[in-house]
Amino acid sequence: MLLNEDLSKRALVDSGSLDWVPSPTQGVDRRMLFRLGAEKARATSIVRYAPGSLFPRHAHSGGEEFLVLDGVFQDETGDFPVGTYVRNPPGSSHAPGSADGCTIFVRLWQFAADDRERVVCRPDEGQVLPLRSGVTASRLLFKGFGEKVVLEDWEADTHQVLVNPDGLELLVLSGCLTEGGDELTRWSWLRLPAGMPFDARIGTKGARVWFKSAPLLHPDVCAFDATP
Repeated sequence: MLLNEDLSKRALVDSGSLDWVPSPTQGVDRRMLFRLGAEKARATSIVRYAPGSLFPRHAHSGGEEFLVLDGVFQDETGDFPVGTYVRNPPGSSHAPGSADGCTIFVRLWQFAADDRERVVCRPDEGQVLPLRSGVTASRLLFKGFGEKVVLEDWEADTHQVLVNPDGLELLVLSGCLTEGGDELTRWSWLRLPAGMPFDARIGTKGARVWFKSAPLLHPDVCAFDATP
């Protein structure tokens, strides 16, 4: 399956307008944003766990990165409430689920091959960054391997510009903004190739955003074998 596979082009998905697609595990559904592959794929998705759903234990040979958007995500290492950011590196494994249901934003098979650090950044954790004009809160969730992952709150009716030398991926967590002539609302996902400017007007209620400045695909990304 190929979905938004051309990394040289701007990609925008209003995930709220997409249908939920069942996964192989009952009670776990997905809204697909980016995909290279079949069931095993380099993929970026919004994933919803119904109450009581549980994935069988599985390995993440290419790494897994996720942000909890709603509810409480769980695995054998603990409970992860809304706002928790986790990086499970290549070679890790777990059996994820949710007793009460949850929704996560997740990226699979997109780690640099040598990235072996597990990261758990809970709500209100992370390095506090200096504030730019119109930014009311900014936290660094991760920095390394050419990646910088940030969570920010943007003030209403402001103008926000992000430099983009390497590539940019952004998810609106709340509020709204207008970029490139398009309105982005809750859980809208935007990806820009290196050098394409991000220049946005923030809506009347402000916006909270997660964004990553990084190559859209690492030169040394984990080798992908499409066989099961």
